[in-house]
Amino acid sequence: MTRAFLALGSNLGDRVGYLRAAVARLPDLVATSPVYETEPVGGPDEQGPYLNMVVQLDTEHSTYELLLLCRSLEAAAGRERLMHWGPRTLDVDVIWIDGVEIDEPELTVPHPRLFERPFVLAPLADLAPDLVPAGWESRFEHLGVWVLGDLDGLATTT
Repeated sequence: MTRAFLALGSNLGDRVGYLRAAVARLPDLVATSPVYETEPVGGPDEQGPYLNMVVQLDTEHSTYELLLLCRSLEAAAGRERLMHWGPRTLDVDVIWIDGVEIDEPELTVPHPRLFERPFVLAPLADLAPDLVPAGWESRFEHLGVWVLGDLDGLATTT
């Protein structure tokens, strides 16, 4: 079994519902971080805030099987890839797999912007502080990240 982490985010429609549905379909789930509300990074100015979280899997799935899982979760949520960094019903990324380094056109692990994104680092720090550099918060002028709580405790209209 290998420890793997996926980042999930949503800023369209029933954000909590999309996250809940994705988490419910995850195989080998070990832990979920709290949900954070975050400011959008990149993309159009008019998009709404995201809900973001990280999940930990202990899995025997390959890197590409995990990528296919991410894409199937996004498809089940009706994700449309219309604009780079645009709003989305669900975004699921493989961000870390213990002992794996891969740089292919379809998949890069660790995620290439993992350590640049407070909306991934904050929930990752809740689950795997060993993967997050000490003092990471001080590298960002404004985190734009607010903890909302556990996914099960959030209202579906959040």
